[in-house]
Amino acid sequence: MHAAPGALAMLVVPNHWGAHPLLPGSPFATRLRGWAEAGVSMFAHGWFHRDMATHDNALDRFKARRMTAGEGEFLGLDGATAARRMTDGRDLIEQVTGLPVAGFVAPAWLYGSPARAALGRCGFALAEDHMKVWHPPSGRILARGPVITWASRSRARIASSLLAARLLPPVLRHAPVARVAVHPGDAHVPALLDSIDRVVRRLGRTHRPARYGDLLAG
Repeated sequence: MHAAPGALAMLVVPNHWGAHPLLPGSPFATRLRGWAEAGVSMFAHGWFHRDMATHDNALDRFKARRMTAGEGEFLGLDGATAARRMTDGRDLIEQVTGLPVAGFVAPAWLYGSPARAALGRCGFALAEDHMKVWHPPSGRILARGPVITWASRSRARIASSLLAARLLPPVLRHAPVARVAVHPGDAHVPALLDSIDRVVRRLGRTHRPARYGDLLAG
């Protein structure tokens, strides 16, 4: 299955871990603008991508430690801080690309309740987590089903993501929408690249590439 740029989405981190700021006019900013002009949908993807919050309840501590490696930035933020980072990220990406962002996706797909509420106030048209895509201003669910993704930080994460990538395509075969998410680090692990190719080929038998924005029109 071949996907044109218009059927792809990129999640942009404005300042990854506080060490890699997105600077207007930089070579990377120029590349982002080119991708956006080619039709790639740009999503704001947090601000730092790093979780620097203190988690008071056990469930959030479990998510922060087990579902990501310290990168659930929006899991423990208060509403005002979450809204500020969301809008600052959106404004910067739109300045760089010259085009509106498609939506917002929290790092590691993890949101605390204040961050979810802030999404609606900030007016993003689309947001997603592990299990769904929704319209934040109204709360309307646009698509349901697990996202197929991979992890490359350790042998255990590689093995578990390879297993999930084998099990999920049959589950999603009859789902109206199937999502596939690839991280930059995946490109450095041959087994993950092979798995990504298999998943895309298999889903190509039952699904066609489409834009996230198409979900808003049903």
